[in-house]
Amino acid sequence: MRLTAHADTNPSRNASSERTGDISRPTASTGRRRRGLRRLTRLPLLVLIPLLVGLIGGPASPVGADELSAARARQAALAKQLATQKAQVDQINALQADLSSQIDSTKRQLSGINADLSAVKASINSMAAKIDVVQRNYNAQVGQLQQLDIQLDRITVEEMVMTVNLRERKALLAERLRQAYDTDRTSMLETFLSAGTFTDVLSQVSYSIDVGEQDKALAMQIQSDQATLSAVHASVDETRAATDDLRIATAAQKVKLDAALKELKAAQKELKRLEAETAHALAVQNEAYRKLAANKHNLAKAIAAAAHAKAVLSQRISDLVAAAYAQGNIPSAYNGTLRWPMAGTVSQDYGCTGVIYEPPLGSCPHFHQGIDIVAPDGTAVRASGDGKVVYCGWNYADGADPAWIVIIAHSQSLETWYAHMHPNCPAPAGSAVHAGQIIGHEGNTGHSTGAHLHWAVRFNDSFVNPRLFL
Repeated sequence: MRLTAHADTNPSRNASSERTGDISRPTASTGRRRRGLRRLTRLPLLVLIPLLVGLIGGPASPVGADELSAARARQAALAKQLATQKAQVDQINALQADLSSQIDSTKRQLSGINADLSAVKASINSMAAKIDVVQRNYNAQVGQLQQLDIQLDRITVEEMVMTVNLRERKALLAERLRQAYDTDRTSMLETFLSAGTFTDVLSQVSYSIDVGEQDKALAMQIQSDQATLSAVHASVDETRAATDDLRIATAAQKVKLDAALKELKAAQKELKRLEAETAHALAVQNEAYRKLAANKHNLAKAIAAAAHAKAVLSQRISDLVAAAYAQGNIPSAYNGTLRWPMAGTVSQDYGCTGVIYEPPLGSCPHFHQGIDIVAPDGTAVRASGDGKVVYCGWNYADGADPAWIVIIAHSQSLETWYAHMHPNCPAPAGSAVHAGQIIGHEGNTGHSTGAHLHWAVRFNDSFVNPRLFL
């Protein structure tokens, strides 16, 4: 104890030492002391013993422990961050899959016969909202990937600095070991005999012990640095591999997102075109009815007459269907679905409408009880399903300007009506027809403002939305 205390109070040694971390580096003054050590015979063992104990497996030194803990904590944090981002990638992929399915459905609706524009528009709006969600998630993913790149650059630089520092400490330790080896040349007796005083001998011994402790600390620092560097290197490798995978996944998401945006624009463009066609057809129809609106009395009279004519015809058809059913010519129920009678633009769908000529129903001042399909005049009209033609001819209940109409009974409770057709009967009343068979041609007869087909479905004596049976 006294030897060490005596050495620590040596001002010349403390003032002449340089520092590398917490380890003293030999200087010119300490070199003179080391030359003095050559007079000691066995003292280098005092230097080597604690050093070897530290390298082989002595007690762990606290030097660098905080750095190692920080490196391992950061490694765990990075692993958690990468796991979160991979989960976000999976979430975006799920959104993309759902969006892709909706895009396909919307495209089928747009390319199908007589698209329900209101339903298509709702689908496109929903699709746009989903694309917006995917876009936001994608942008967040790109931002997080950039943050990972920054972290990767930072820990890569840190690894380089730590590698350089570790190399310098190893070189310093090697130099200390070489110097210690060089001192092991003379006998202990020669050292004592050549010393000036006993105090000089004690000073030399104290310094040797102090240098040995510093070398041991340096060895422990190297050991700790190696463990820290290993953790940092693992973080670099894991982060680099993960960011590469995330970059590939993000690039794939960008391709899908761009394709979805392209499909959205195409769907919006096609919807706009169909809406323009529908608006034009409806405008032509409304223009003719607008002339009637100038005389409200005549308009009300015309609407009432049309409603009466439909009621009269409906009763007549009910009687015909009942007679055919009694004879066993039609089934009690229809097994199957209906199909569109022809392709074209839907100018009026089933339900509330702005067309003033349509009669009121329920809460609607004007209600359209079928679907109006516009196509080139003379387009073939086909049976919507298997059944029996119960009527083909003029609807005289309309008055002086009747419409040509074909009615098919598909069962005791289900009928399809086809109005405003050309006056011909490819399938006369009483004929059995199959789905898709031509039963007439689109025309402009009756109270019509242009060539179109009024297609209606009557179920249990009430007109219902034909789309329910498609």
